[in-house]
Amino acid sequence: MIKTRFDSEKVKHILIRSTNWVGDAVLTTPAIRAVRKNFPEAEISILAKPWVIPIFYNNPHVDHIIHYDSAGRHAGWLGKGRLIQELRKGRYDLAILFQNAFEAAFMACLAGIPNRLGFDTDGRRFFLTHRIKVEPKLKQVHQIDYYLGILKGAGLSLDGRDLTLAVAEQERRRADEILRGHHITRQDRLVGVSPGATYGSAKRWSPGRYAALCDKIHEFHGARIIIFGGPGEKAIGDQVSESMKHPCVNLCGKTTLREAIALIEKCKLFVTNDSGLMHVAAALDIPLVAIFGSTNPITTGPSSSRSRIVRVPMPCSPCLKTECPEEHQCMREITVEGVYAVAEALLNEDSS
Repeated sequence: MIKTRFDSEKVKHILIRSTNWVGDAVLTTPAIRAVRKNFPEAEISILAKPWVIPIFYNNPHVDHIIHYDSAGRHAGWLGKGRLIQELRKGRYDLAILFQNAFEAAFMACLAGIPNRLGFDTDGRRFFLTHRIKVEPKLKQVHQIDYYLGILKGAGLSLDGRDLTLAVAEQERRRADEILRGHHITRQDRLVGVSPGATYGSAKRWSPGRYAALCDKIHEFHGARIIIFGGPGEKAIGDQVSESMKHPCVNLCGKTTLREAIALIEKCKLFVTNDSGLMHVAAALDIPLVAIFGSTNPITTGPSSSRSRIVRVPMPCSPCLKTECPEEHQCMREITVEGVYAVAEALLNEDSS
């Protein structure tokens, strides 16, 4: 139930609580743009965990980024109390909570923010002044529309579904520097792959098949292969690179997120599981092959015209499990030849 409509002239300071996953953060950017459209004169701050913060760098709709250091300065109840005091100093008029956790609403309330907008979930209704009911149909739409649903439910206007992810010139220069360090020039055709997925192994196509795919792309298209991933995915990246017949550049765990974003922008093709970097590539409008198994492409698929989804429907899929309790058939049925055919079509489109 909506308490009142918002008076945009009275809302001067807005706090947006970000989601805690990289991909989800990318998918909130259309909603952030809509917040700016509704409150053009307001100062907009984002509260985010450290691994998510880089998604909001260079975003023209964000004025300030607040570091939620949950493992350090803001750890435990004492740390949360410290963060609440810091938020109080911001004198925010409105909190928009894209993070559904109880904690998000509880902290916004204790920070003295008078208007608190979010979904009525996780037992937090008494800490929200503007509660948006999660209708059953809202759970079946794409995550972009799910986050926009918070604003729509509050009577705010939307501003399209395009994702926002901006790369600065100095970041492009840094990407060029990294590539030169691996003897890659601007004339080389780059293909990126992201064989990991933070949520769990059920989302991952096998490293051996990624290796075979990369070899085939190199052999038939002369592409230089770059393997992407975070520090926790280094072992997977090593498996792929060590299984390949041809040399590649394995950057798993060796770049910052912003460096990875700038490097992905230079790729002619990106092949990935359902992951945060999949949404990064989609936001950058890079030709993209997304391999889906345990998750639902209707709700979390890439949102771009140049993306293609490879999926073999199974009775048990999407199960949304982190680990497959069976034989991972949804991924085992996806062949190297099938993924290569989709990848080749995109590469040919790009060169035509």
